[in-house]
Amino acid sequence: MPYVDHLKTAGGALKRWFIATLYDAAAVGAMWLVGLLIIGVPWAPVWAFLGGLLQFVPNFGPVLSLIGPALALLFSEMFGQPFDGMKYIYLLILFAVIAVVDGVFVGPYFQRRQNRVPIWASIVTPIALGIVIPFWGVLLAPPLLAIVYAFRSKSALLQKQIDDLHARQAELTAEAQRRGEGQE
Repeated sequence: MPYVDHLKTAGGALKRWFIATLYDAAAVGAMWLVGLLIIGVPWAPVWAFLGGLLQFVPNFGPVLSLIGPALALLFSEMFGQPFDGMKYIYLLILFAVIAVVDGVFVGPYFQRRQNRVPIWASIVTPIALGIVIPFWGVLLAPPLLAIVYAFRSKSALLQKQIDDLHARQAELTAEAQRRGEGQE
C-alpha cells in the first residue's frame, strides 16, 4: 500500500513544520518580551506570550499581537500615567524589527533546519502563492513547502539508492566477465 508510505512522509513533514513553527513562536515571544520590557509596557509577559502564540496565524497574527501592547499603553496612560507618544513610536519600531527579523531570518532558519526548506523558498513561496491564491496561498505556503521538500528529499534518497544499485550491478557484471575470461 504505497499511499500509506506517502501519508507517513507528509505527516512527518507536517510534524517537523509544526516543531519549526513552535521554535519560531518561542523566538518571537522572546523578542516581544525583551522589547516590551525595555519600552515599559504593562503586562509585558502576557503580551509577549500572545505575540508568540499568534505566530501560528500567518500575516494577521503579528498585526494582532500589536493590538494588546498598544491598548495596554493607552489604558495605563488613561489611569494615572502621563501621555508619552514616544512609547507608541517605540512599539511600532519594535513591531517592524520583529516582523523583519522573523520574516527574513528566524522563520526561514527554523524551516530550513527542520524541513530542509531553503531560505529563499520560504521567503518567495508565500509571496507567490499569496498572489495566486490571495488568502489561502499565504496560509498554506509553509506546510506545503515542508511537504514538497520532504517528498523531494525522499525522491533524491530513492534515486541515490537506485544509482548505487546500478553501480553495484555494473561492478558485479564486470567481475563476472573477468571470471569468464579467466576460464577460457
